[in-house]
Amino acid sequence: MKKVFFLIALMIILPSVLAIDIDVQKNSQNEVLITDLNKPVVFDLSIKNNQMSDNFEFYNLAGFSIFPTNATIGFKETKEVQLELTPIGKISQKGYYTIPLFIRSRDTSEIQESLTFKITELKEAFEVGSGDVDPKSQSIAIYIKNNENFDFGATHVKFASAFFSVEKDFIIGPKETKQVSVQLNKEDFKSLMAGFYTLTADITTSGKEANVEGVIRFVEKDILTTTKKDYGFLINTQIITKTNEGNLVATSDTVIKKNIISRLFTGFSPSPDIVERDGLTVYYSWTREINPGEALVIEVKTNWLFPFLLILLIVAIVIFVRKYTGRNLILKKRVSFVRAKGGEFALRISVVVKAKQFIERVNVVDRLPLMATLHEKFAGDYPSKVDAKNRRIEWNFDKMEAGEIRLASYIIYSKIGVVGKFALPTATAIFEKDEKIHEVESNRAFFVSEQRAVRNE
Repeated sequence: MKKVFFLIALMIILPSVLAIDIDVQKNSQNEVLITDLNKPVVFDLSIKNNQMSDNFEFYNLAGFSIFPTNATIGFKETKEVQLELTPIGKISQKGYYTIPLFIRSRDTSEIQESLTFKITELKEAFEVGSGDVDPKSQSIAIYIKNNENFDFGATHVKFASAFFSVEKDFIIGPKETKQVSVQLNKEDFKSLMAGFYTLTADITTSGKEANVEGVIRFVEKDILTTTKKDYGFLINTQIITKTNEGNLVATSDTVIKKNIISRLFTGFSPSPDIVERDGLTVYYSWTREINPGEALVIEVKTNWLFPFLLILLIVAIVIFVRKYTGRNLILKKRVSFVRAKGGEFALRISVVVKAKQFIERVNVVDRLPLMATLHEKFAGDYPSKVDAKNRRIEWNFDKMEAGEIRLASYIIYSKIGVVGKFALPTATAIFEKDEKIHEVESNRAFFVSEQRAVRNE
């Protein structure tokens, strides 16, 4: 009877003696496995042994290798174990994943614990972004954020966007955010419209690469600047430049006014859209849409040289007309070659006197050129006086009616031939008109001996 009782007691007590008696506490949290990297997921465990000193084995049946595989823990001892799990082969699972962990003692008794961790890719572990940009921004702050409880260590990042391109090196720890300020060049984004633009980050860590995208917000700004230039007097040029320095399409209205005179000598580039006249003023209008970074240049050129030259021409014509139509007496002098019997060089000089109006007491004086002798024969009106000493010939007319013409002609000769251009002095006429004395002068006459021709001026 006692033997039976002993066997029953042994059956009750023995399982409790042989059963593993440990307390397992997980100290770490948010563990993550990055599938792109050859790095394990790490758990920090505290294991307390409530029984005799023992060697405990760690294993699982979920396809993960474990390190360390065992640990010796003394009686009543609490041991910190950093347990590393590495998947055997590729793992396609994403998201949160739980595996059973078995801890076995020497007597093959064991307990089961559960380990939960997150499985993700390298590109999903990071987040990149920036502050807002506007057309007047000088710099922008960009950041890269580690969303996981994972120490990436040395990391190289190449940021690129429509606004900038920059490369940086970081040491990125668990849940850490790194920020950097980038200087902006307005020329790089002056033609961009407001909106959202992609920020890319090429990340390299532990020999692996990933591409992460973020967003940059280009905030709306309506900035239209106007510059004007005005230069030149006779040729006046106005240049109006309207530049869209914002990031929205800007509507530009430009109005220029001219008077009815200046408009005749004004050109435009480009041509105005609307031309309106109000009294003596003409309005020219341009309405255009200007894209960001673009400029509208309006050039207005008024050429006052044309009317100035026209006025000068009119004045010259008036002077000419008054000179040749308002004169009371016209005096013209001509010269022609005469063949002399003795072979001397001889010229016939003719002075034509024409009265435009009734005049009185007309005295015409001509001078003989040097080295020339006056011939005794005269044609036309005979001279009133020949002054050989002073080399002068004079004709006197008491009066001349309007339209009356008198001809004074004489011959000069020289034993010395003339080669080239031979110039004769001008003739002078003094007369009285309306009890006032007037004087006129003839043109100059030339003779070119080589060409046997005459040219009068």
